[in-house]
Amino acid sequence: MKKFIKIVKVFLLTYYAYMLEYRAELFLWMLSSSLPFIMMGVWVKASVVGEFALDKSQFSHYFLAVFVVRSITPVWVIWDFEKEVIQGKLSPKLLQPIDPVWHHFFGHIGERLARGPFVLGLILLFFVLYPRIFWLPSLGNFLLFLIVVVIAFALRFLIQYTMALFAFWIEKSSALEQLWFLPYMFLSGITAPLEVFPESVHQIALWTPFPYIIYFPASILVDLPVDIGRGLLIMFAWGAIFLGLNRWLWRKGLKQYSGMGA
Repeated sequence: MKKFIKIVKVFLLTYYAYMLEYRAELFLWMLSSSLPFIMMGVWVKASVVGEFALDKSQFSHYFLAVFVVRSITPVWVIWDFEKEVIQGKLSPKLLQPIDPVWHHFFGHIGERLARGPFVLGLILLFFVLYPRIFWLPSLGNFLLFLIVVVIAFALRFLIQYTMALFAFWIEKSSALEQLWFLPYMFLSGITAPLEVFPESVHQIALWTPFPYIIYFPASILVDLPVDIGRGLLIMFAWGAIFLGLNRWLWRKGLKQYSGMGA
């Protein structure tokens, strides 16, 4: 256990320091993730002239929560892993007594720690500009949100890392992420909460992994009605499916990688 804690500490400090070198770039990444605020304006305006399941303040709170969730759950491991396989940079990591995935995982965690002050600053700026919609979630919802959003990030990371393993066979495994991105944008709750979708679409979406990466944790934070027990079970079910597929692809992929002369 002491050895494990030491490894985690070294990885966190190393990748946090690495991400601090890109503070200006992190700020630009934050500005580029402003889609929830754009969608907030669209749906708040629509709620004034139409009838929807959510009112003006609920739309505002929801999309602010979406911004927070998106700041915690972004993943880019597929591009990094693809580059490592194509350029042969994976080989030195295979010689280390630790699975290479932990380099990517703690790289993401270090980025979250470095990104945190920017996220907090933008949230405070938002409430300064729009003080009428200021609200604080209940302590219970906030603690549950923290647990669920961590699981959501882990699920998102696992799904994309699983797709990244196809880099052992194809040059552009990142193309799989591009195929994933379209349903992810519409069914995850980024562009609209699932309450505004037709009921049939809503129910089908709830059986996919997409809503549980953004919509589910965001809804918990703003106290929208969601089935927490069912949501967690579906998250763990998808996690188990992708974990099994991930380990199978990893074993097969290493044989393919070795066969290429690595």
